[in-house]
Amino acid sequence: MENKKVTTTKPEAKVVPQQPTTPKHKFPTETVELPSKGRLYPKDHPLASGKVEIKYMTAKEEDIITNTNYINNGTVIDKLLEALIITPGVQLDDLIMGDKNALLMSARVLGYGKDYEFKYYGENVTVDLSILKHKEIDWDLITEGVNEFTFTLPHTDTPVTFQIMTGHTEKKVDAELKGLTKINKRASAEMSTRLKHMLLSVNGDSDRSAIREFVDNYFLARDARAFREYVKKISPDVNMVFDWEGYDGSFEEREIPIKSNFFFPDAGAGV
Repeated sequence: MENKKVTTTKPEAKVVPQQPTTPKHKFPTETVELPSKGRLYPKDHPLASGKVEIKYMTAKEEDIITNTNYINNGTVIDKLLEALIITPGVQLDDLIMGDKNALLMSARVLGYGKDYEFKYYGENVTVDLSILKHKEIDWDLITEGVNEFTFTLPHTDTPVTFQIMTGHTEKKVDAELKGLTKINKRASAEMSTRLKHMLLSVNGDSDRSAIREFVDNYFLARDARAFREYVKKISPDVNMVFDWEGYDGSFEEREIPIKSNFFFPDAGAGV
């Protein structure tokens, strides 16, 4: 029997065209120095470094700041900053409000430039946001790694301990105020509600119900004013002021108004 030679033909390999690939660009970032220098956070917390890295705004972040739902419910700034923070382990709500302000100023400068133009009592004002300084703080009053302070109310000689507000405590205040508004639409208890969440103890008593009763019934207005002034004095923050020339030619510091055109320089806004 004749042996037949069998030949096999390998199938031709299919040529798969190369799909064009989108080049991977490393987005530009900036390291923001925090006004607190990280001293109010636990030593093992990422914020203890006193620095947060954020990326430059892109068109995607512009979608956030134009989102009407975020604007209407007051979360647009938080949503924006959450999208910009890239430092691992950093949660926006962990930040004290002064450090959050530093991120906000830097985000605006990186996104739309340093010049912030607005109208103030009919006058055109331009502020260079890049030169804003941090408030000067007496760092001896701060125990590193601890967000807790002591103060004696001057008129009743009552010792209290308190914390500087963070995003977490701000949200608790907002939630409580919304609940009060549902009960009584005319209710206005923002100042007392903030005090209730800031205070950690009164006369050594840290019971929350005792603190609430003290604020509602025994916290004198004169003491509350002195307390707020002290909190402002020791709270790290951006010194968000500009020099305003009065009609007599003298200059005085005024707080920079954060208006609708803060992230939309072409929109225009005035007092």
